[in-house]
Amino acid sequence: MSELINNREYRQAVLKEIISDLHQGKSVDEVKARFEETFQGVSATEIAELEQALIQEGIPVEEVQRLCDVHAAVFRGSITEIHRPGKVEDIPGHPVHTFKLENRVLETFLAEQLEPHLEAFHREDNQETMVLLKQDLELLRGIDRHYARKENLLFPLLEKYGITAPPKVMWGVDDEIRTAIKDAISLLNNYTGTKEQVVEQIKALIAKVREMIFKEENILFPMAIDTLTEDEWGAIAAESEEVGYFLTQPAAEWKPTKIDVEEKAQAEGERPADGYISFETGLLLPEEISQIFNTLPVDITFVDREGIVKFFSQTKDRIFPRPKTVIGRKVANCHPPASVHIVEKIVEDFKSGRKDVEEFWIKMGERYVYIRYFAVRNTNGEYMGTLEVTQDIKPLQEITGEKRLLDD
Repeated sequence: MSELINNREYRQAVLKEIISDLHQGKSVDEVKARFEETFQGVSATEIAELEQALIQEGIPVEEVQRLCDVHAAVFRGSITEIHRPGKVEDIPGHPVHTFKLENRVLETFLAEQLEPHLEAFHREDNQETMVLLKQDLELLRGIDRHYARKENLLFPLLEKYGITAPPKVMWGVDDEIRTAIKDAISLLNNYTGTKEQVVEQIKALIAKVREMIFKEENILFPMAIDTLTEDEWGAIAAESEEVGYFLTQPAAEWKPTKIDVEEKAQAEGERPADGYISFETGLLLPEEISQIFNTLPVDITFVDREGIVKFFSQTKDRIFPRPKTVIGRKVANCHPPASVHIVEKIVEDFKSGRKDVEEFWIKMGERYVYIRYFAVRNTNGEYMGTLEVTQDIKPLQEITGEKRLLDD
């Protein structure tokens, strides 16, 4: 066993040296010979661990990202296929199956539509070929949905297991592809006869998209399959529809066959362990809930369906003071007699369903106070209470231009 461990450590050390050589300026051909001489095969997990180790040792993410295409070129054909009985990527509807299905359709689109149209444009850059090329690029923009599912649904779960380097690198390359598509469209929209520039730019874009397909299917997906639980894949599948798909749809609906014990307990009405309170979109501790409300840049007060004040946030600069003695009181008793009828009318409109929102704005010294009332309803549309949200909007009204940098 120690021999296997030492061999693994040696292989990882050599991989680090190869990547370091590339960082020092050696060509792919110079390092490729040593790679092929030393390795008969390297797993996706080892590549992920390597990139993680490089970043932990101080190599900036941007540098690893810049060399990501070189990594793929060196590793191509050398990543061992991990045999799994009943591979999840072969199950229609499983998130990995859907990702790969999108990639197959994408490859067909690149080979049978975008590249032929690019060749036609290269032969003759007339209005017709330009229009076809722009339409293709606009369609390719939809790849953002494929990348967004990966970045917002898959990456956070990998990061939970300490796998942070590959997602950071891959997200950076995704953004490069998004920018390259946008730049190519802009180049065509402002075309000045620079045909060769357009062709080279789109060819580079196509190559980068194909490299990303390779990285996903030979590095990311195998690593994710080895790491995530069936319940976590189920969570990804459940959220994917909201983000959207690219060029195709899942081949079937897929749900995990195993039930997570924590989810089962919540479904049966049990409270999550360790004092957490369960919400539809996550778990929070009571202290976290309290401080979230108190940190919001608005003041909040909630009155239940019976007109009882149930809750208010305690922000640092609250506009209308709220003593804790207000909790449990009828909201009508918390207002001067002259304004009680306004409160009652708002609640009446909310209860009847005539309105869902009411709003007022008043000047109070240096403040310009925006007061909104929202009807809170359950999933059946039944009235549960009224939420008052108060905010000083004067600072918002003074905003002009843009701010894209951090303050010192």
